[in-house]
Amino acid sequence: MPQGFSIQPLEAATFGAIVTGVRIPELDEATWRELHAAWLDHALLVFPGQFLKRDEQISFAKRFGPLEFEMAALSNVKADGTLRLEKDNDDMMKILKGNMGWHADSTYMPVQAKGAVFSAEIVPTVGGHTGWADMRAAYDALDGETRTTVEGLSAYHSLHYSQSKLGHETKASDGEYNGYGLHSGPVPLRPLVKVHPETGRKSLLIGRHAHNIPGMDKAQSERFLEDLIAFACQPPRVYHHDWRPGDVVVWDNRCLLHQATPWDMTQPRVMWHSRIAGDPVSEAAIAA
Repeated sequence: MPQGFSIQPLEAATFGAIVTGVRIPELDEATWRELHAAWLDHALLVFPGQFLKRDEQISFAKRFGPLEFEMAALSNVKADGTLRLEKDNDDMMKILKGNMGWHADSTYMPVQAKGAVFSAEIVPTVGGHTGWADMRAAYDALDGETRTTVEGLSAYHSLHYSQSKLGHETKASDGEYNGYGLHSGPVPLRPLVKVHPETGRKSLLIGRHAHNIPGMDKAQSERFLEDLIAFACQPPRVYHHDWRPGDVVVWDNRCLLHQATPWDMTQPRVMWHSRIAGDPVSEAAIAA
């Protein structure tokens, strides 16, 4: 293993670790096995100052499994280099705003994502952090009555629903946005309590895409889910990363929620997202 290699747990959170003393493109097999075990344990690994090239990020993501998609930009910089301003309020801006709500990736798809590798190319001077919340610790912290209640409940997950809460009138192919997740057809139903397929730990599966719990009316369901998010996403179960260019993170989407935080959109923010596909055996919806 590399000399000086270190996995340091975050001090103020129930999850997460900072990894130093290693270059991702140069991982040997023994170091990879240790990193993968740490990922399952901590759910979030932060690698400062990696400055990965495109092929290097994709190759790293593929070590965790097949990809849902190789690499996509999450940015307020348009293809022509100009900035997408908040006042424009176009489709992509609405998606960026939506990402500021707590969520897990691809719960609105037939198969939920396993995880993601995320890197920073350009970051604003203030704001634009990414936050994660530990849904394992949130489940563990529930009182007995609430835990018994959530064990028997499920919710539907939809990007159309979550974007509609922002006044975004979505359709299957939305302007500049490529329509990913805005498909037509059945809406996935998922249990509120998820058992991790590799660790066996239980966690809450909630977030902004979840809605319409069967057996509750819509208003009751909305209040119940909002209360769960408010309870779950608070210290010590949250960590917000203050990005520096070159930083790379990998997180376990099967037990963490995440969110972006606001920033001054007169400043550019360019982030790169590689999404790791879920295993259909363990990440498929109950019904879709």
